[in-house]
Amino acid sequence: MAKAPPAKASKADASNTGRYRTGIYPGTFDPVTNGHLDIIGRAMRLVDKLVVAVAVNAGKGPLFTLKERVAMCRREVDNLHLKGAVVEVVPFDTLLMDFVTEHGADLIIRGLRAVSDFEYEFQMAGMNTRINHNVETLFLMASERNQFIASRLVKEVARLGGDISSFVPAAINSSVRKKYKV
Repeated sequence: MAKAPPAKASKADASNTGRYRTGIYPGTFDPVTNGHLDIIGRAMRLVDKLVVAVAVNAGKGPLFTLKERVAMCRREVDNLHLKGAVVEVVPFDTLLMDFVTEHGADLIIRGLRAVSDFEYEFQMAGMNTRINHNVETLFLMASERNQFIASRLVKEVARLGGDISSFVPAAINSSVRKKYKV
């Protein structure tokens, strides 16, 4: 007689099994896009708690201030209506692996849109593993409808007066248009 596979532990009984998985989804989120929100929703199926870590990343010359990006992410995550999900949106300006340790996480979530993203992300994952081998990096492929969406491209289209409404939530579209006065 074949033995039945063990039941999968749910978030509700994570405390009973002693296993509670916290994931970190870091990024600049300038602005948060439908692609980011897709990754957040899908990551929530894999972790008990997700920390959306909004990076200062002044080197990228963000359009929005850190405070604005955190507020936008919080609003859009709330709009996802992830029942029973524990999602925190917090700013950070430290080494990612220090932030991961500070939040008791054991998983970093990274979204990949195309092969071109992989090389950079692969190097970062290797560096992070060298710093802390107890933390795994999980790559989630962007869904088919979001594979081409990048915050950088969204800003460029908006700056030139193009329609970005299919790439970002309505409130983000409005915020971006106000910044560019279009």
